[in-house]
Amino acid sequence: MGKRKEESISKPGSHKRQRQEHRDEHSDESNEEENFLSSPDSSFSSLSTEGEVGIIEGIQLKNFMCHSMLGPFQFGSNLNFVVGNNGSGKSSVLTALIVGLGGKATATNRGSSLKMFVRDGETSADISITLRNQGRDAFKPEVYGSSIIVNQRINLDGSRSYRLKSKSGTLISSKKEELVGILDHFNIQVDNPVSVLTQEMSKHFLQSKNEGDKYKFFMKATQLEQMKEDYSSIMKTKENTCIQIEQGVEVGEMEKEIQPIKEFIIAEEGNTKKFVQKIEECQVKVNEAEEKYKAIQDKLIRLNEEAQALHPQCTSLKADVQARRKAVNETEVVYNRFKTELKRLEKDDEQLHKRIEELKSSANRLSEPEKLERQRKITRLREQLKAFHDEEIMIGQQMDQFQQAVYKCKEEQARLTKESCDWRQALDAKQKQLRELKDSKTNTFRRFGPHIPAFLEEVERAYKQGRFKQKPIGPLGAFIHPKDAELTLAVESCLKSLVQAFCCDNHSDEKTLQQLMSKYYPRDFRPQIIVNKFQNTVYDVRHRGVHHPEFPSVLTALDIDHAVVANCLIDVRGIETILLIKSSRKAREVMQFNRPPKNCREAFTAEGDQVFERRYYSSAYFRPKFLSKDVEAEISHLEKEIESKKAHLTASQQHLHSLENEIRQNEDHLQGHRQHQKKLQIKVRTTNAEIADLENMEEHQAVDIRTLEDEAKENKCKMEAVKTDMQQLSRKMEELKSILQVAEKNFEEMKEKIHQVEEIAGPIKEELNQADAELETSKRRLQHYEEKQKEHLACVKRHKELLAVKEKQLEEKMAQARQIYSERLEVSRTVKSLDAEMNRLRERINTENNRHGNREEIIQQFHDAKERYTDANSKVKNLKKFIRLLEEIMTQRFKIYRQFLRLLSLRCKLYFDHLLRIRACSGKIFFDHKNETLSITVQPREKDKGTLNDVRSLSGGERSFSTVCFILSLWSITESPFRCLDEFDVYMDMVNRRIAMDMILKVAGAQRHRQFILLTPQSMSSLPTSSCIRILRMQDPERGQRTLNFKNRNDKEEDQ
Repeated sequence: MGKRKEESISKPGSHKRQRQEHRDEHSDESNEEENFLSSPDSSFSSLSTEGEVGIIEGIQLKNFMCHSMLGPFQFGSNLNFVVGNNGSGKSSVLTALIVGLGGKATATNRGSSLKMFVRDGETSADISITLRNQGRDAFKPEVYGSSIIVNQRINLDGSRSYRLKSKSGTLISSKKEELVGILDHFNIQVDNPVSVLTQEMSKHFLQSKNEGDKYKFFMKATQLEQMKEDYSSIMKTKENTCIQIEQGVEVGEMEKEIQPIKEFIIAEEGNTKKFVQKIEECQVKVNEAEEKYKAIQDKLIRLNEEAQALHPQCTSLKADVQARRKAVNETEVVYNRFKTELKRLEKDDEQLHKRIEELKSSANRLSEPEKLERQRKITRLREQLKAFHDEEIMIGQQMDQFQQAVYKCKEEQARLTKESCDWRQALDAKQKQLRELKDSKTNTFRRFGPHIPAFLEEVERAYKQGRFKQKPIGPLGAFIHPKDAELTLAVESCLKSLVQAFCCDNHSDEKTLQQLMSKYYPRDFRPQIIVNKFQNTVYDVRHRGVHHPEFPSVLTALDIDHAVVANCLIDVRGIETILLIKSSRKAREVMQFNRPPKNCREAFTAEGDQVFERRYYSSAYFRPKFLSKDVEAEISHLEKEIESKKAHLTASQQHLHSLENEIRQNEDHLQGHRQHQKKLQIKVRTTNAEIADLENMEEHQAVDIRTLEDEAKENKCKMEAVKTDMQQLSRKMEELKSILQVAEKNFEEMKEKIHQVEEIAGPIKEELNQADAELETSKRRLQHYEEKQKEHLACVKRHKELLAVKEKQLEEKMAQARQIYSERLEVSRTVKSLDAEMNRLRERINTENNRHGNREEIIQQFHDAKERYTDANSKVKNLKKFIRLLEEIMTQRFKIYRQFLRLLSLRCKLYFDHLLRIRACSGKIFFDHKNETLSITVQPREKDKGTLNDVRSLSGGERSFSTVCFILSLWSITESPFRCLDEFDVYMDMVNRRIAMDMILKVAGAQRHRQFILLTPQSMSSLPTSSCIRILRMQDPERGQRTLNFKNRNDKEEDQ
């Protein structure tokens, strides 16, 4: 993060931003709440680029209030802090901003007349404000350039004049209308308290006891008050028109009737540009979301390919480790066997040498025949002893083989036992499903669970007892029936757990239904409960549903018994936007090879596979479980599956039984060899004892010492051979262990590498899902604005047609009037007066006929009067027709206005509650639109949570923190290129100031396209380092500085 900008009032700065247009005024309330709950900061992060139009680049004051010269100084394009001691000119900057952009003096709370802002002793005060004018939303960029300089001079008599200049300083205009046009184009509202909020206005708002004043504050901040006044003005105009019709107005009144239509058309044509701009922005977001999604998907595919490439290597390394470990174990067994043999040979060698010495000492005392006899007997015993040793070695090897066979059989037995258990569980599940299917032949609800009929009876009893306002509907699968049986699995794969869900009309019924469910369902296996207002008609989704000439959507492929069920599935699953395509190949062609059909989000195949524009997921289902019409076929299929599983289980158990017999036989053989080994050991000991007895007899008969010496030499050779073999085996074992360590190290490194790839892929999958959701949201917003644009253009077209009709009628009437008299006369006579005039003329005709007999002249006068009457009567009829059309339009607009008011109120309440929770507080905003009142209650965290207090009972810091939360809530629902707050943290303690500052920094960081100007006496030294933050430090006030004269409060001059 770059270094934070901190400078004095003489260092300029410049930034750009992209302008954000108005939010959708007609979005659904439930969608607003859902979007907020899923992403509380969503409205704070719509754009991240710098501002381009409307932000304050610089300001300079001369002879303003008590300052002879203040500035020039520059503001940053994002977050600005104006800090300084009291009297340094912070509030003067804010006051100059309001006045300099055309605001009234009373809006500043600093004076009642403009002349009060002129410094004492001076004749005028000058304000110069520079507005950024860049990007595609720039105002007359070919005239003004990249900046617009607004110069205003306030004279001592209270009058003011404007001079609008380009960036180069060229004078462009001196008319206030030009400034008003610029402010309207940039959506700057200096009299809106949300755009520019003074400390006095905030204090007055929170301390006001009148809830009606708070409601007016909210209405003014959201510009709903202006909208309401416009509607009231239109209705008043309509009433006046009705009165004029009653009075029988002529051509002039018809022109007045046409004028509002022209103004309406001009205004709506201006809004058309905004719709086009909004659609372009939505299209840009869709393109960006698609690019982001594709990049993440490509990254995930690369990681998956990398992981797939590593798996064969990992398997190969694992097999290599197992082979190396087996070789080491086998070598160790042979080495230990040689070691045992060496010990035995060393013991024999010792005994032979000892015996030779004994024989040599007693050889001279034994007779020759006895020596020969004893020698032969000892030789025979030694041969037997050697045979015993050889047999013992062979039995040891056989015991090793039997032990290895038992180990392998037990491993196979464990595997088969686990497999049999799995097959047994699958068989039990299929048998349970078969019982439920057979039971569903008499009661279709049993297909959704054996306890469902009893549970539905309990719901019925509770409804009759009045515990439900509306009887819950469910399970939803019982009310839907696929028209095509081949698409049943596709529908189940699409709806998944929704087929078992229930629907309630309100949250009170939901709680009651949850209590009933706790008796029949385990806590973690309860079906979903959907809360949706019950309606008797299905939603009209013709404009947002998918329409394909060949394939149906889920909505059109189902016969749904209840409108509530259809509406729930539309709201929760969007079944009107999902296609059902039997062939997976055709599904790929429709969804992936070509651009998906309009309004289509996904598709399902007859096998239950899910197909997106860039993804394809295979189904985990093989047959439908809940929605199949042919129960007998399902029962037959399940019975076949059960028989197959039983056969497989029987074969597995037979194999297991044979393994058990084989294990038993090998263990019996092992036990027999162990007993034989023990008998051989006994024989060896007995033979050794006999040899010892023969050698130690008193006669000490002579033996063949040479034979013993030869045997000792042979034994020595055997020992040397065994030692040599042991050395070779030892070296081989060390080499194998070294190779095993290397193989194990490579295997562990490969496993760690695969684990790292999987860890990296996990967040990327979540990011991919999030990008997919953002892409779908952007597409829906684009589609929404396209539909709104069509409706808007149709409305403009109807008004233009109406205007053409009116103008044609006006021309006809004026042409008829010119035939009577070439010059237009303004008349105010009514139809009744003209009718009376005609009657009077008739009487006069009769009188003149009797008196003068000039019949032609009197007839001409009669025709003139009759023609005027006919024209007036035709105009009255046309006006009445227009009024009826206007009433229909205003009825629709009032409906949209009320919806817009309700949605803005809801969003304001939700953001206010969310921001308070950051400080572990709670609070609510209560709107009463009928009585036009607004009340705020806040609960500090250290108090009883059951009690909500009015903001007037809070401490100064808590009240200021609540003010910041409420202002941020209003910021989230209003639009302006810049926001200004005056001493927002003056009454806060350090904790509240830190929390409020963190919230403001978060909002400013997420809205780089908007400028924030915050005035505070604090030093702001604890702010984080950032290139987006600029601190303007005001110079301390000069000694002897004079104050403004606010004594004459009766001088209420109007702003010029």
